[in-house]
Amino acid sequence: QQFSDTGSRKEHVKITSESKPGFLERLSETSGGMLMGLVTFLLSFYLLFTNEGRALRTAKSLDEGLSLVIPLDSIHSVSQQNEGRLVHLAGALSTSKPLFDPSYGLSIQAVKLKRHVEMYQWVEYEDSSEYEENGEIKKETKYSYNTEWKSEVVNSRNFDREIGHKNPSAMAVESFTAVSPNVQVGSFVLSKGLVDKIDNFKQLSLSNLEDPHADVTRGGDYFYHSENPRRPEVGDLRVSFFYAGLSGDDPHLGSADKVTVIARQRGDQLVPYHTKSGDVLQILYPGDLSVEEVFQKEHESNTMKTWALRAAGWLSMFVGISLMTRIFYTLVDWFPIVRDLVNIGLKAFAVCVATSLSLLTISIGWLFYRPLWALLIGLLSVVPIVIAKSRVPPKKQQ
Repeated sequence: QQFSDTGSRKEHVKITSESKPGFLERLSETSGGMLMGLVTFLLSFYLLFTNEGRALRTAKSLDEGLSLVIPLDSIHSVSQQNEGRLVHLAGALSTSKPLFDPSYGLSIQAVKLKRHVEMYQWVEYEDSSEYEENGEIKKETKYSYNTEWKSEVVNSRNFDREIGHKNPSAMAVESFTAVSPNVQVGSFVLSKGLVDKIDNFKQLSLSNLEDPHADVTRGGDYFYHSENPRRPEVGDLRVSFFYAGLSGDDPHLGSADKVTVIARQRGDQLVPYHTKSGDVLQILYPGDLSVEEVFQKEHESNTMKTWALRAAGWLSMFVGISLMTRIFYTLVDWFPIVRDLVNIGLKAFAVCVATSLSLLTISIGWLFYRPLWALLIGLLSVVPIVIAKSRVPPKKQQ
């Protein structure tokens, strides 16, 4: 083993060796991979099919909401005529009382206040490479250790070498998030679901605060539990604060944040609205937005989520097919040229089949909602297979 120390970064190399696995052992591993591939393959169908139903249901719910929503003339009075209806309003956030962190002498008029605690700790990194030597598979792993600020406790017991890199088992100060119990826009009280959507956190400047304790030092926008913040030691802490939803005018932070809300009016409360399609509408965006702008953003968000899940479904199907056909690669893996050709062929096969089956599954998901689009997508699902077949030489087709 080699060891070197470069400042706070330490490194050492470990080499392990094991006998090269035989054919039966490789075949056994491939069989286990085939089972995992089958499970992944089946799950991809579920993901793709349910995603299309979710996307179309959400789109219908948004169209329903746009046709029913009522913009409020005033946010400072509650009209009984709008009871139970979907309403749109925009205004500044307000809370009944400020949020406090008495440990650091800090208070702010906001919807949320987050205390973020980090500890200076050892972190282990691995860089491995494998090679064959004298009929054995050797693995060379370089372990490097560096001291960094981390918000989670790093368990040094799992390190390859804990001696000299030991971390404390817990933090003396914990992170937490305080949430105002009563959040309003004008005369209307926001539901918990709407309050959860206020998450645009900004770091709070500590330049106007003094050191809360003798053993705490302020440096920039951090409170340090350290004898020397410029040269921290393992176990030292630093604390920063973040806020979301400024709910009162502040001389240093500015005016209260404005939000736009679309939800059902129930008395003076804004609660979820249940659509005929079975979805729930309770929408909140920062800023002052019109009804059309809000629903356009929701449609864009639905489209992005739909395509992300489609990509995830296709990838799951590709991985599943690749694992299930891996056995053909294992059967010829001792012939380098044949092995490479088979590997390329299996990858192309997995791409074509995954694309075709994904499109076919999507078309079935659309069948009950948009039959013509379902038929078109179903026809497209045949294209990858036709292209793959057209590339096969005529002699092999006979």
